[in-house]
Amino acid sequence: MSFRVVRSSKFRHVYGAALKREQCFDNIRVSKSSWDSTFCAVNPKFLAIIVESAGGGAFVVLPLNKVGRIAADHPLVGGHKGPVLDIAWCPHNDNVIASGSEDCVVKVWQIPDSGISRTLTEPIVDLLYHQRRVGLVLWHPTAQNVLLTAGSDNQVVLWNVGTGDVILHLDCHPDIVYSASWNWDGSKLLTTCKDKKMRIINPHTGEVEEEAVCHEGSKATRAIYLKSGLIFTTGFSKMSERQYSLRAPEHLSQPVVMVELDTSNGVMFPLYDPDTNLVFLCGKGDSVVRYFEITPEPPFVHYINTFQTPDPQRGIGMMPKRGCDVNSCEISRFYRLNNSGLCQVITFTVPRKSELFQEDLYPDTLSDEPALSAEDWVAGKEAEPILISLRGGYAPSAQKSDLKVNKRSNVLDKMPPKGGSRSTSNIAAASSGDGYASTALSDKIIHEFQEEIRKLKAVIVKHETRIRALEARATAPKSVVEDERRAGDGLGDAHPPSSQIHETEHVNNTLHTSPEVASSKQLAPDEV
Repeated sequence: MSFRVVRSSKFRHVYGAALKREQCFDNIRVSKSSWDSTFCAVNPKFLAIIVESAGGGAFVVLPLNKVGRIAADHPLVGGHKGPVLDIAWCPHNDNVIASGSEDCVVKVWQIPDSGISRTLTEPIVDLLYHQRRVGLVLWHPTAQNVLLTAGSDNQVVLWNVGTGDVILHLDCHPDIVYSASWNWDGSKLLTTCKDKKMRIINPHTGEVEEEAVCHEGSKATRAIYLKSGLIFTTGFSKMSERQYSLRAPEHLSQPVVMVELDTSNGVMFPLYDPDTNLVFLCGKGDSVVRYFEITPEPPFVHYINTFQTPDPQRGIGMMPKRGCDVNSCEISRFYRLNNSGLCQVITFTVPRKSELFQEDLYPDTLSDEPALSAEDWVAGKEAEPILISLRGGYAPSAQKSDLKVNKRSNVLDKMPPKGGSRSTSNIAAASSGDGYASTALSDKIIHEFQEEIRKLKAVIVKHETRIRALEARATAPKSVVEDERRAGDGLGDAHPPSSQIHETEHVNNTLHTSPEVASSKQLAPDEV
């Protein structure tokens, strides 16, 4: 007699359900960019979505309780000069978000607790390094204010957002970087590249420890670190069939599992929940969300179910476990963008009859407290992320302080501007100097200003004299003006008019008595 053994798992019956339309976000102009990004980022406070915007790039930030139809003139975060390509919330501060754009600039923003009431154009800090568009931003999981960015210039840069400085520059990719992922404690970095290879990099030294071909297809690939240290990848085969694989470090070229899914052409985004070891595959343009469980037993990647909707998805964002409802046994929540402008909220729930806290479904999860400062991490320290219990629901930690950027002085800021005047250059040099050199430069500048003032005084005296002469002629009787005009009509022996004689005498007296005027330019005869 044959019988079938059913795998025992508490997640076998996980089901997805979409909330009603009035509980979702509607009338959102989702970005039409062709860049392979999720276009959406969410945390327990806010939902951020990249939108279409005239005159540059922008994204909208909505408090989670502001559901329903969004006004067409809703304020945006719009400081970029080109379309925004990627956004990411800081895991240690729910009010801080980073954005990368086609204008080659990475900006970090501070969002008030009540949301934004007017268009926000002033970021906390601009991170300038990339020479081409920036399509990837990713925060470090344990170190505070450490941000990774990658652009179409094939460069990967690690930043200390608190000072605006570059920590490390990685130049080991020959082509565009598709994705990046930190391991559980942030001690390793995993990237995928357009050259079809995946690389494990030491983020402290920039050394490539291991590399291997990810997928044979030429389309975009994605790879993420699992909590156990294994690597989950998605990509395409040579025949353009979509695949996923599971690999182990030090054996990257030999996949533990390689499965072909379908022949669709949309890039698949793997979204991972480290608490339940569930991986959700969301394809761009798909109308389904597949989810799998990763276990130590063969076949290692167990298919659970598929959530299906009638509309294709444009982008998707995953809520951190801190934002899930533990009272209804909700283990994941997704915000799914449709082409129609609807942001659909989908909840994944484990059916349980008991209303008590389910400890097996909710182990201690990632906290919003950083385990390290950026300076400690740069110094080479590593630490496991801080975990919190969700018993009784998530309670935000003490009042978070605003992100403050203390930019260090830059020697380039002290250089005089190119093409400026001599006095401007001297001012810049004097402001940056000190001691005797600064005093000498200051005296020279004062002397130059005194000379300029003397010249201006001479010009003013000349113009005042001419104005008085013209006023005298204007107020003189008409007969006197006619006589003066007839007397000076081309006759060589004609005497100049009396007003002109007085004007000439006044100018000569002024030049004779005023040293300032004497030092100025000599008056021409016709000017007199």
